Amino acid sequence: MEIVILAVVIALVAVGAISGLVVSSHKKKKLPTAPPSTPTITAPPAEPQVGDEAAPPREEPRRTIDDVDLPPADTAAGVPTAVEDPVIAEPLVPEIEIPEPTEGRLVRLRARLARSQNSLGKGLLTLLSRDNLDDDTWEEIEDTLLTADVGVTPTQELVERLRERVRVLGTRTPQELRALLREELVSLIGTDADRAVRTESGVDTPAVVLVVGVNGTGKTTTTGKLARVLVADGRSVVLGAADTFRAAAADQLQTWGERVGARTVRGPEGGDPASVAFDAVKEGINESADVVLIDTAGRLHTKTGLMDELGKVKRVVEKHGPLDEVLLVLDATTGQNGLVQARVFAEVVAITGIVLTKLDGTAKGGIVIAVQRELGVPVKLVGLGEGADDLAPFVPEAFVDALIGD
Repeated sequence: MEIVILAVVIALVAVGAISGLVVSSHKKKKLPTAPPSTPTITAPPAEPQVGDEAAPPREEPRRTIDDVDLPPADTAAGVPTAVEDPVIAEPLVPEIEIPEPTEGRLVRLRARLARSQNSLGKGLLTLLSRDNLDDDTWEEIEDTLLTADVGVTPTQELVERLRERVRVLGTRTPQELRALLREELVSLIGTDADRAVRTESGVDTPAVVLVVGVNGTGKTTTTGKLARVLVADGRSVVLGAADTFRAAAADQLQTWGERVGARTVRGPEGGDPASVAFDAVKEGINESADVVLIDTAGRLHTKTGLMDELGKVKRVVEKHGPLDEVLLVLDATTGQNGLVQARVFAEVVAITGIVLTKLDGTAKGGIVIAVQRELGVPVKLVGLGEGADDLAPFVPEAFVDALIGD
């Protein structure tokens, strides 16, 4: 009996212990805590990044044409609102200029030679007006002519004729001396030569004029001014920009052409000049132009390769037809050096005419006489200033009148 009572007691104790352990374990368990809320942090404005630091582009929502609200229709009139077409600016067309007529142009530009009168014309008149024309005076006359680049042989001829006529004349009034000097200078320059630029071809192709010369003489400007002269005389002109070596030479020539409505044929910078010349003549034939003017690159007369290339240009142009005119542009201020240039160019291409530039304000007016004697070809054009219409056909009588004054 006691044993049973003891077993029951032990069982009750064990049940009580187990119950205590279960209650204790429940007390130790905690409810799960709510996750902490993340604070809102405002990021500083992003700085622009470039190169490797640049962030990849972010995709942003874009509106399509369906999302754009169109303006409502005009309900009162029942007509939808009209949308005006955008105004497109028309390209600017350069204004065509009307050049001055060439007739009498040298007479109008007579004042440009005023500074030359002091050295050559007026200087000679002053010396010839002396009461006693001794040997020293005649030597001064010779020096004046040589300084003006008349040349040795022409100077000797002129002095001999003047001495003889002054001796026969006896008394010498200023009017008689001026008439005497004018007559001898005009005779020395010559009036029999054909000084017209050949602008009429004997065949069905346009007349072709080749413009040559050394660097710095003003070939491109002269070609542009010559185009104005021809347009003023009623000729249609095509320009060939065969100076492919000088920067902006083609642009410069094209500007001259646009002013008078003449088209310019050009090639790539540094390209073959002969190819440009060939294309220019071909274009002139297609357009039935009267004249094709070809501006060539400036070249030193001492460079054999460049001079040979000029000969190539001439040969290529002649595949279309004869070359009607080869104008050599000379700087009037270069004096005897210009004569050396002229001699070398004449050996490469057959020079048919001379253009003297920078003749205004120079004491070198005698170069007209010297260069004609050197080449045996006439001076056809003279440049008397920087103006667009300052290129004038050469007229011996008007030129001498400008030199010696009234």
